[in-house]
Amino acid sequence: MQPLRLKHALALFTLALAVPLANAQDLLQIWQSALQRDPTYAAAQSARNAEQERVPQARAQLLPQIQAQAGTYAQDKRHASELNQGSGSNRNLWSLTLTQPVIDISRWRQLEQSHFHANSADVAQQLAYQDLILRVTQAYFDVLAAQDTLNVIHAQIRAAEHQLQSAQQSFALGGTTIADTHETQARLDLLQASEIQAQNALQISRDRLSTLIYEPVGQLATLRTDTPLPPPQPATIDDWVTQAATANLDVLRADLDARIAENRISVARSGHYPTLSLQAQTGSASDNRLYPNNQGPRSMDSSIGLQLSIPLYSGGGISSEVREQTLRLQQARYQLEAAKRLATQSAQQYFSGVVSGLSQVRALSAAEASSRASLEANQLGYEVGVRVNIDVLNAQQQLYETQRNLARARYDTLMHGLRLKASSGALNESDIIAINNLLASSQQVQ
Repeated sequence: MQPLRLKHALALFTLALAVPLANAQDLLQIWQSALQRDPTYAAAQSARNAEQERVPQARAQLLPQIQAQAGTYAQDKRHASELNQGSGSNRNLWSLTLTQPVIDISRWRQLEQSHFHANSADVAQQLAYQDLILRVTQAYFDVLAAQDTLNVIHAQIRAAEHQLQSAQQSFALGGTTIADTHETQARLDLLQASEIQAQNALQISRDRLSTLIYEPVGQLATLRTDTPLPPPQPATIDDWVTQAATANLDVLRADLDARIAENRISVARSGHYPTLSLQAQTGSASDNRLYPNNQGPRSMDSSIGLQLSIPLYSGGGISSEVREQTLRLQQARYQLEAAKRLATQSAQQYFSGVVSGLSQVRALSAAEASSRASLEANQLGYEVGVRVNIDVLNAQQQLYETQRNLARARYDTLMHGLRLKASSGALNESDIIAINNLLASSQQVQ
């Protein structure tokens, strides 16, 4: 009966790794909730929308400016020798002024710069989007890994309890010494202590995922163990490195920062350039009590003309600003080169992570089969008396740990694949869907 119990415990553990509950949440559902509720990504969206307003603000400086003014004035005049005698007047006036820049290089450069800022904000928002994909997937797999650890401990506890019962029976019959019972009891006590720690780790990982979606996390769909993991496409590292050097979002953002810095030099230099603007004005004024019967004249004055402004000397401030922006450009170019190097290094790292991860999965799959055969052999040897109780416990632990490491290797390999795509700027929701298709669906529970 003892081997059957152990096989039953092993079957329950394997089932716990592979099959979720019927109402399990999958990765796509978690992602869609996080996309709507994650505050970090929402802040990035608001920042992006705010930066887009730079364009109409800069464009407004090139469009006509209309200003209206109105005023009223009261004046009282008296002689110093005859203060009781005097005269007063009231003046009411209004004016309407239109100014249209005709030639203003600085404002045109600022309009170009606003487009660069808007494009940089778009890239920053895409970076936040990719970061959310990675954070959600990593948090999801962390929960699954914590569940696997707890399942391993539960399976080991069940197996240790069975072995403890068997050791006690054998000792009662005189077949073994009391050492087997003590060894099994010590192993069981350690496992029960580890169970508390594993439960706490699982709760922490669930809370971390819950923070992203702002709701309690239910049972999660698990990764199917019978589905092979996809290899990287394209299959050569050079293709990924080339794409990362040009399409990585950090590289694109650094390139835009360099263009912004270059454009700032043009904006600073334009401080030396003359400006030409068209001005048109119309207005009216009325004078009362300056004439008999309060019948003051009312006039309508209008004018139109061009105003030329030529900067001659600004204390050296413009030249200093040009030198400053030139140094800022050098800084931006160095940062662009650093971003390219980091992107290529990341592509190489995560490509190697996927390739080595796939090899590790294959090796651990073979180790799982070997560990299972070793456990069965130790169980048989224990029954016939050529193996002791501790040998069976060690074989059980080796099998369970191998299964847990195999699951962890599969999670890590998938994460390396996502980070590889992120390093090349190609990570999007379709990758979430692809991983979600590898999860066990609720129909598999039937």
